Amino acid sequence: MGSLSIWHWIVVIAVVLLLFGRGKISDLMGDVAQGIKAFKKGMQDDEKTAEKTEPVKTIDHNTSPNAAARSDVGSKAV
Repeated sequence: MGSLSIWHWIVVIAVVLLLFGRGKISDLMGDVAQGIKAFKKGMQDDEKTAEKTEPVKTIDHNTSPNAAARSDVGSKAV
């Protein structure tokens, strides 16, 4: 009682074809395919922009030429 027989499926498919027609269903499937292609292209574009990002810049406080001059000035004042 809970499962559908082959005759039920045939009736459902016939009703769907009568309501939408063959042309509308194929157009709908074409639109779905275009949407999937656009989604995949967008995902690839996101990966390319993620690869092109600049590396993280760090600041090394000990290698600055002014840092040595500033430490000398501070030690002379003491």
